Amino acid sequence: IDSAGLGEIVRTYTTVSRQGGKLKLLNLTKRIQDLLAITKLLTVFDTYEDESEAVKSFGN
Repeated sequence: IDSAGLGEIVRTYTTVSRQGGKLKLLNLTKRIQDLLAITKLLTVFDTYEDESEAVKSFGN
């Protein structure tokens, strides 16, 4: 993923949030986790390893 990809994720997150929705990230690779940590975006997104936990989190 490059800066354009990160930008698209942030734009999507912003759009979804403004419309009252939630964006969750699932099964990130180590490389993507590291990139999100370096850019401090890991603190912005809810991330999950387990799909059922991610789905359940939408109920909260």
